[in-house]
Amino acid sequence: MSIKATWLGHSAVWLETSNHKILIDPYLTDNPMASAKPEELSADLLLLTHDHADHLGDTEHFLKNGATFVGVFELAMEYGNKGYTVEPMNIGGSITVDGVRIHMTNALHSYEKGDAAGFIVETEDRQIYHAGDTALTMDMRLLNEFFNIDLAFIPIGDRFTMGANSAARAVEWIGAQRVVPIHYGTWPPIAGEPERFAQLVGSRAVMLKPGESVNV
Repeated sequence: MSIKATWLGHSAVWLETSNHKILIDPYLTDNPMASAKPEELSADLLLLTHDHADHLGDTEHFLKNGATFVGVFELAMEYGNKGYTVEPMNIGGSITVDGVRIHMTNALHSYEKGDAAGFIVETEDRQIYHAGDTALTMDMRLLNEFFNIDLAFIPIGDRFTMGANSAARAVEWIGAQRVVPIHYGTWPPIAGEPERFAQLVGSRAVMLKPGESVNV
């Protein structure tokens, strides 16, 4: 069994398993890098790292079409009060939803409500880490002690998140087998340095274009 992981542009990631379609940070409409429109995708689980507009995106579109929201308590309660199906959690916690184990990790970033976070998704005997928007944080050192991450999605755009140098250090600390850089190139202020990141990370770097996939 394997998972098909697709980078949709910016921080949006779509995971397709034998039993689930999991969408993380569904910023598609108004995203100049988006490789798909909301109506072209489906999701039964929607994970949101934080509530900035370039991550929140089309969340309600997918919730209206039956996805279960997974996110920090305050955001989950907001959507739950609108009648959507939600699974609230918080940093350091883990939940299991329909056989998918989800761990919420720390992310160092600003936010409107709740906290900014990342996720480790465990399914099909694989572990996939989406760091969300974050600076390099010492908490990343701990992930390697508790998880064996098969694939990581790491922001490299700088200015609002890690840049190439600190992102490469994050990859070293978390011990991921492979890593896809995200949250870069969407607009000039976060052009990032993808070539430098690839050089620093070496063979573990998987340099996808929006809409491209990797099997895990």
